[in-house]
Amino acid sequence: MIGVLVSGTGTNLQALLDARLPVVAVASNKPGVQALERAERAGVARAVFELEDFGSREERDLAMAEWLGGHGAEIVVCAGYMHLLTPAFLERFAAINVHPSLLPAFPGLDAVGQALAAGVRETGVTVHFVDDGVDSGPILAQETVAIEEGDTAESLYQRIRAVEHRLLPDAVRVYLAGLVRS
Repeated sequence: MIGVLVSGTGTNLQALLDARLPVVAVASNKPGVQALERAERAGVARAVFELEDFGSREERDLAMAEWLGGHGAEIVVCAGYMHLLTPAFLERFAAINVHPSLLPAFPGLDAVGQALAAGVRETGVTVHFVDDGVDSGPILAQETVAIEEGDTAESLYQRIRAVEHRLLPDAVRVYLAGLVRS
């Protein structure tokens, strides 16, 4: 049973739903995001955990973990979730993240912009376990995406997103089948 963490449009959440993976709950750090609407349309429990509503990030993450666990989540997938998770949260759940680069290259925010600024010929998608670093956990899967002449951040990200939507569900399936461990 999968809990999904989101912060935005939820296209990777939609890929998990379309792959018929057992998503039981969706938590967001932002109210009103499109990902919550996707969860609602799919009949999946959803809640918002704004950092401002808690005394600390640790308190927020503990409340979020309790809520996810209460809905049967056994693993968490970060699908465009833009906050780091605290150690207490990561002790409770194995967490998988999708990142738009070939890690360890270009971790953190704006990986697509970082790749374009670096002038590299290729970037890609990485699905990895979340640890207490920034995009530093063990890698589950990677796939290369070529950077084409004249690419903009948007044109490159469109091709990256297509790979994310396939690679993330595949990697989660592999984890759920017990073929890899966190």
